[in-house]
Amino acid sequence: MLESQWSAAAKQNSLYKPDRDSEFIRFADITSFIRQRILLIMSCPFIGVLGAGFYVATTDSIFTARTQILIEPKIPHLLQKQSSEINLSLDTSQVETQLAVLRSEKIAGMVIEELGLIDDPNFQPMNTLSITERFERLAGMAAKPPDQNEGSQNHIVPPPSTAADVTETADPTAEALEFQRRRRVIETFSQGLGVQRVGVSYAIDITFNSLDPELAARVANATAGAFVREQLETRAAAAEEGVAWLEKRIEEVRLQMNLATQMTQEFRAKHDYRVGRQLEAAIVDGQVVPSGEGEGVTPSGPTLEELEVTAETYRKMYESLLAGFTNSVNQQPFLIADARVITPATRPLAPSHPRNKLVLALGVLAGLMVGIGLAFARHTLDRTIRTPRQIRDELGLDCVGELPAARFLRGFGQLDDVLRRPESPFSRSLRNTKAAISLADVAHPLRCIGITSVAPGDGKSTVASNLAALYASSGVRTLVIDADVFHSALTKRLLYAPASGENSDSIKEQIRFVPGLQFDLLPSQASAEHRLITPRNMEVLIDELENYEVIIVDLPPFTSGVHGLAAASVLDGVLIVTEWGKTPVELVVELSRILQVAKTSVIGVIMTKVRSLSTRQYRKRATQSAH
Repeated sequence: MLESQWSAAAKQNSLYKPDRDSEFIRFADITSFIRQRILLIMSCPFIGVLGAGFYVATTDSIFTARTQILIEPKIPHLLQKQSSEINLSLDTSQVETQLAVLRSEKIAGMVIEELGLIDDPNFQPMNTLSITERFERLAGMAAKPPDQNEGSQNHIVPPPSTAADVTETADPTAEALEFQRRRRVIETFSQGLGVQRVGVSYAIDITFNSLDPELAARVANATAGAFVREQLETRAAAAEEGVAWLEKRIEEVRLQMNLATQMTQEFRAKHDYRVGRQLEAAIVDGQVVPSGEGEGVTPSGPTLEELEVTAETYRKMYESLLAGFTNSVNQQPFLIADARVITPATRPLAPSHPRNKLVLALGVLAGLMVGIGLAFARHTLDRTIRTPRQIRDELGLDCVGELPAARFLRGFGQLDDVLRRPESPFSRSLRNTKAAISLADVAHPLRCIGITSVAPGDGKSTVASNLAALYASSGVRTLVIDADVFHSALTKRLLYAPASGENSDSIKEQIRFVPGLQFDLLPSQASAEHRLITPRNMEVLIDELENYEVIIVDLPPFTSGVHGLAAASVLDGVLIVTEWGKTPVELVVELSRILQVAKTSVIGVIMTKVRSLSTRQYRKRATQSAH
């Protein structure tokens, strides 16, 4: 995908056959991509670090205190022999029940009452600051002395006005105000409280977040203590209710037992089966009827055995209830909770939020991802010349040179850099370009070389001057023709005085020797006078200048008009100069097409002002071409 934008023009050229692996991304392509976009890629992590630092500096430090309790599960004895799935389900239900109790408002109310959190100014909600508030806080921190900034992060910020505050002013009753204050404190408590089970064990972690580390530890310990105390109070209340019920039930059974015993004793004393009946009455179907109405009905009533059994039953019930009451009274002082604290909370030494190192690392990572994404998007949308592979895929031509800037932030270079600084990267790259031209000269003699570009500022005149200086320094008689009559960069910068034969009809008499560079120069005035941009005039001049071994022609750029490139058809070859990262691919494709239409042999493309060199790939291709 990195090379998806580098394929259109080259595929349209039927004379060009792309490499088989041109569709694949190589490691060299990735490293080239990183070198080209390294400034953008690295600037985004820097911005991410600044953003993370801003977040850390303007965020209140939150301290987390942790305590741990252990609950004792209660599984009925009959269910302990069941399968493990049933036991696990019971355990999970019991633990979840304890977690729900810890999160309940009953525990919150007990802790609030115990610690007096309603009137504690340090017990405030942890609000999220807006961007405006963060900038205001940062400005305040910058205005304060350094000794005051140390504790500025942990200051208590009053809670912002909410709808409840408006209600306070609307409802003047003291009860409504107290209720609203309590509700806000409970919500703040629930916001800072954290309860979770430790794995699959019976241990429960209780954490509390607060701006004050001492307050966080006190609240966490108070929560654990309130949970244990709530269990004891619940069991004590249940035991008291059970004792009260037993007392009432014992009294009822005692009365029934005494009545049954009394009836039995009376029956034994009277020896009368009609105990409790009128003498003149009879019992019919469970009802007392007068004598005479129940004739023919056999009297019925409780027997002695029935009365004794009833009395004995009530006596046993009374003894059982009395034994249960005794056990309840004896066990009530020894109530034990099902939970105990195994790790009390202590004052945290460092804040748990924000985690400075993690936030900074995330800022760097997010910035790096954004930087790579922006670099990839820019690379995908970029339609400028940047790599030799791009030139090969788009134009079907070889990149014969990658020339870096001669001086940092001072343009492309001077016209004699190869002689002033022969060991500079620019000079070494230009010598490699000269070697590549020499390799092309083996297959086709290159005596007259034209140099053109898309725009005037691409550096073609600098390339022409330094390349001619290299040929001249090696003992080759070299002539440079300034055919760029629209800009005349070589004439203006190399010739400080007019030629003695400037008005002469002979063009040879207008050729000037350039001191220091050891080559001859035909000024742009002579080129314009003799109309060397036309192919016929250029061909006649080249035939007349047979004593020069190398002739370099500085042609007009493509933006000056197509007619200025007509003379390139009579030259042995043309070099196209492009500026790295600025010359559009489409214009270079159009320039290459025009030169092909004019039947001009294109030697290759030279990139100037290159920020990231790929000379290894160029040398590898040059070696393969030599073989």
